[in-house]
Amino acid sequence: MSMQQQIIDDLKVKPTIDPEAEIRKRVDFLKSYIEKSGSHGLLIAISGGIDSAVATGLCKQATDELTEEKGTEYKTVGVFQPYSTQSDIDDSYAVAEAFNLKYKVETNVHKAVDAIEETVNSVMPHLEQDAISPQAKGNIKARTRMVVQYAIANSLNLLVVGTDHASEAITGFFTKYGDGAVDITPLSTLDKRQVRELASHLSVPQSVLDKAPSAGLWENQTDESELGITYADNCDYLEGKEVATEVAQRLESYYKRTAHKRDPIPGI
Repeated sequence: MSMQQQIIDDLKVKPTIDPEAEIRKRVDFLKSYIEKSGSHGLLIAISGGIDSAVATGLCKQATDELTEEKGTEYKTVGVFQPYSTQSDIDDSYAVAEAFNLKYKVETNVHKAVDAIEETVNSVMPHLEQDAISPQAKGNIKARTRMVVQYAIANSLNLLVVGTDHASEAITGFFTKYGDGAVDITPLSTLDKRQVRELASHLSVPQSVLDKAPSAGLWENQTDESELGITYADNCDYLEGKEVATEVAQRLESYYKRTAHKRDPIPGI
């Protein structure tokens, strides 16, 4: 078996999908897990990107259906988490409006992130380095956001929903114990192109559909420029299509190097 086919099998990506059927399957998955867990609903961080927008649509449909079926309210809580200012914060609010979210809050992580950075930087000279790296600070942002999400979710008995999908899983393009630390991931097994297909069948605002994908961990960061691979090539690979040798090699290298992010914590 080729490395490409092994990765496709591991991530369970289909070469083509029926968007309506996938939406139905994923909504039912969320509903079943809510009931099994005994939770009161779902919490989703709305970043203003297409992944969180699609996940928000699935969450809201799931909790709306459960509310109607069970006669008791199940919540979808949307959380906006800028660091100081966020240039595309309007897109986050547009997603909440598109899906008619009753419960939405903004939790600015600026003070918390800077406090952690200051604490860590105070000891870095003892380790023969002046300060933490920009990547380390970016990861602090992601992990701080998740701490806040779980504090809210624990208090309201909600499940924290992740937005990771196969195109991120293959490259390990998520923060370990940050946006990768969630209770449930309704977009897994989809690649980025397929997430976009679902978006076209949901009420995702056009401004979100048109923007360049970004993790938003530092200014002007984009996924494709950081990884050096286009999402078109990423998705072609995951759908079993032929890609340039250098693209395949880079994707497979990412997959091997980031296995620790996808695997359980090793024990003796």
